Amino acid sequence: MSFPKNDFDGLLLVDKPSGVTSHDVVAKIRRTFRVERVGHGGTLDPAATGLLIIMLGRGTKLSDRLMGGDKTYAGTMRLGVTTDSQDLDGEVLTQTPVASLDACHVEAEMQKLSGDIYQIPPMVSAIKRNGVPLYKLARKGQEVEREPRLVHIYKFALTAWDFPAQDPAFVVECTKGTYVRTLVHDIGQALGCGAALASLRRLASGKYSLNDAAPLDELLQLAPDALFARAIPFNQAAV
Repeated sequence: MSFPKNDFDGLLLVDKPSGVTSHDVVAKIRRTFRVERVGHGGTLDPAATGLLIIMLGRGTKLSDRLMGGDKTYAGTMRLGVTTDSQDLDGEVLTQTPVASLDACHVEAEMQKLSGDIYQIPPMVSAIKRNGVPLYKLARKGQEVEREPRLVHIYKFALTAWDFPAQDPAFVVECTKGTYVRTLVHDIGQALGCGAALASLRRLASGKYSLNDAAPLDELLQLAPDALFARAIPFNQAAV
């Protein structure tokens, strides 16, 4: 396999699979295609799937712009359970039978979380306290005070309701820095039964859509020239 002499400058739209970190995706692309400068435009949790913008070469200069873009997600929530991470990857804290509950109850609480809201980031997060990520403190059983963050929720709505046969599904359109699992946790608290994020898929980030992304495994099988042909050139991405 032949490799270009210089890094490609631009963006690559990847459909991230579940079970790998955003850093893992960066490392796989760097190692497979021997691109010196590689980064990503906004972290997805390991269990989350969907659009991950990979920055190549000079594309890494667009980091602030890409991370600052609005996001769209589709997800599902598990009612009647809370965890220490606010998703199903965490340790279960409580399990509560869910009695009479219908879509109207959930939609009413979703509406209350629309617009400008303050979120308290979860302990299991990459936010740092004195240089130490909060998730590392959480692993040691420590909990520290977190400053509320102002975010904006453009849309938070149910898209499917077949509870209890299936987890309720939803869509969220929001500003950067929004923790969707915290939105779900807060819904559960308001309903009195608890809730945890069951699945999450990023559909859009800024002006870029998952519809234009390719699965990671598919991209890793391409020859370097074919991979770079799929990428968005720096000059186009910077407009």
